[in-house]
Amino acid sequence: MNERLSSLLTALRQAVGVAQVLTHEDPDTDLSAWEQDWRRRARGRALAVVRPGSTAEVAEVVRACAAAGTSIVPQGGNTGLVVGSVPDDSGTQVVLSLTRLNAVRSLDADNLTLTVEAGCVLQNLQEHAREAGFLLPLSLAAEGSCTIGGNLATNAGGTQVLRYGNARDLCLGLEVVTAQGEVWQGLSGLRKDNTGYDLRDLFIGSEGTLGVITAATLKLYPLPAAQLTAWAAVPSLDAAVALLGLAHKQLGAGLTGFEVMSQFALSLVDKHFPDLRTPLWRDSPYCVLLENSDSESEMHAREQFERLLETALNQGTLSDAVVAENLSQAQGLWHIRESIPMAQAEEGLNIKHDISIPVSAIPAFCAETEALLQRQVPGVRLVNFGHLGDGNLHFNVQAPEGQDAKKFLAEQETRVNTLVFDAVARYDGSISAEHGVGSLKAGHLPHYKDPVALGLMRAIKQALDPHQRMNPGRILTP
Repeated sequence: MNERLSSLLTALRQAVGVAQVLTHEDPDTDLSAWEQDWRRRARGRALAVVRPGSTAEVAEVVRACAAAGTSIVPQGGNTGLVVGSVPDDSGTQVVLSLTRLNAVRSLDADNLTLTVEAGCVLQNLQEHAREAGFLLPLSLAAEGSCTIGGNLATNAGGTQVLRYGNARDLCLGLEVVTAQGEVWQGLSGLRKDNTGYDLRDLFIGSEGTLGVITAATLKLYPLPAAQLTAWAAVPSLDAAVALLGLAHKQLGAGLTGFEVMSQFALSLVDKHFPDLRTPLWRDSPYCVLLENSDSESEMHAREQFERLLETALNQGTLSDAVVAENLSQAQGLWHIRESIPMAQAEEGLNIKHDISIPVSAIPAFCAETEALLQRQVPGVRLVNFGHLGDGNLHFNVQAPEGQDAKKFLAEQETRVNTLVFDAVARYDGSISAEHGVGSLKAGHLPHYKDPVALGLMRAIKQALDPHQRMNPGRILTP
């Protein structure tokens, strides 16, 4: 190790304490949890994993790295899907783990806000809000291990975007350490502040490339009086879109979730997790999961749901449906939906696509793109599921039956991505809906992003991180 990096390690230990700087120098230290991404698509090698315990320590670490000319990779729960929070293999980058910043700073019941540090696990925050009688509506499959800082850095979506919006829409203020090691105190709980550029929105969704989010002020909502879940079999994607329109009309703001799942996606759950007992999937090309949240009573919510399902049945937009009788049944239905990615992983490596399409165009897009893929790569299996309510599909491609999944990924990923992304562009969609860009999609962005937008993004990056040390290679290619 050269003298510059050795001096940096000394400075980092002085900043956060010897025990909070993990390196490969210690043969008993395993850094794989920080160096390997969740999907096992990439494995890097860090100079060190540094775990500050306060915003002041984060700032000191950033200043030390800036002085040494060393790049920083901010990391939360490391549950990302686009290789955006692990180091490269140079052995010179510092992984900045935010998990020790896990305090709830305040809950303002009258202002309906929750101020928390970046390393708080999302599920813990949901429970903290619930115990106080409030709802924190951000909800996604990784909520038991992802952190709110990472959720904001990637502008996470999840299952309730339809009603409450993305992470961006749930955040009122931020505390951020800049690339220069300064601390921006923007933890406002204001819903109106018209005093210039919205710096908060620059950092949300920036994937750690502009600065490090260390704390946030989030919106809270009153807990609903009732929350009911229904599972419906539909004859086509056109019927699913029609059911969504009917649900909007009859449930209004009570419609808080609307997920679609293809028959093949559910067959993988049935194959790999048979104990879950997936309902209604064998005789229908698609199933839909709906959630109705009501502010009045469970009886009122159930009456609304039953009226909706009866109307849809009469119109032919669904063929059968079940309504969860209790919380346990509802959780079981959601668990089936959330098990699709795990079942797909059990089936083997796959090519993931997190795309958004105008809801009205989804049936045509899926029909056209699936037919195109079958012509170009015969035998591929489409694992199509996602948040139909907000136009976000996980349009994933599995290897043909019996084919080596790893070989398929190596040989076909580039071709399949191009076919899918070109189709997304024809339908005025986005190649990343909620997972971010990371390094996996950074090379695709220039082909599908408006060149003026890319120029503005590069200008912002240059202004805030002129030395390109904050999570380099993510979103924007060099």
